[in-house]
Amino acid sequence: MPLLEIDNLSVSVVHDAIETPLVRGISYEVSTGEILALVGESGSGKSVSSLAIMGLLASALRVKHGSIKFEGHDLLVQSDEQMRQIRGRDISMVFQEPMTSLNPVRNIGSQIMESIEENLGLTRKQAKTRAIDLLKEVGVADAERRLKQYPHHFSGGMRQRVMIAIALAADPKLIIADEPTTALDVTIQAQILDLMSRICREHGTAMILITHNLGIVARYAQRVNVMYGGRIVEAGRARDLYAAPRHPYTEGLLQSVPRLDQDRSIPLRPIQGSPADPFAEISGCRFHPRCPYAEPICRSKAPEFEGGLACHFPLSQSAKEAV
Repeated sequence: MPLLEIDNLSVSVVHDAIETPLVRGISYEVSTGEILALVGESGSGKSVSSLAIMGLLASALRVKHGSIKFEGHDLLVQSDEQMRQIRGRDISMVFQEPMTSLNPVRNIGSQIMESIEENLGLTRKQAKTRAIDLLKEVGVADAERRLKQYPHHFSGGMRQRVMIAIALAADPKLIIADEPTTALDVTIQAQILDLMSRICREHGTAMILITHNLGIVARYAQRVNVMYGGRIVEAGRARDLYAAPRHPYTEGLLQSVPRLDQDRSIPLRPIQGSPADPFAEISGCRFHPRCPYAEPICRSKAPEFEGGLACHFPLSQSAKEAV
């Protein structure tokens, strides 16, 4: 049985009594110890679907239909108290910008220990010992002294390590990492992702890695779900998706980032146009206004998601050469 199973999940935003779908019937699974990447441009529905898993949707957002099963139990029917116990203990989240998540007027130690005491029921002395061990595990030197310091004493990379320590406090089974390296330079990005990958291997922890950059997940994820316009448009093993993308959007994402296995003289090709506006009415495939391969049927009929793909005309070498 999968650790996490999402089936036909749809989430809408309500404004002036009008509902607009932001997530449109996505389904996927995550197994124990697996790293699954959710990839796509801003507005594709990655973060909204993950906040639904955590039960942290804003008041204007609501789940329209579908299920989110964690260890066989549907999270959507759990009470607020039950979800509060699940968050942190079984499922934790690492957010994009740690300075918006860490309390600037509380020292780092109190913020890590709070999660430990709440979820594990340890004494304050035991919680302090575990907090020191966690900081050491995530690569923070002089951990005991650092417990007394405040977020502004830490660099961006170190603050993100603190957030990872908090996420690990109760030894969760699943970590959702929402753009955890966006605000960091490329060297620190690699260090953070290496750290999270090692933690998953050593603890058997599953992870959903949310990012807009296909380039940074090639080394870390076993499987990738590519999202566009609130839907999963392509899903598969990372190595297969990188070697032979089948959806034009996936191809566009890959062509817009540098690759070490390609000639440096080959220019990058950004995807033309702008991401789909969730409030705009678009008939057919939501990617068709930006797709270089679009045919009339793409403008009139939305493709079904079958065999890990939602596209009327899967890419082939001949199709690429024809454009």
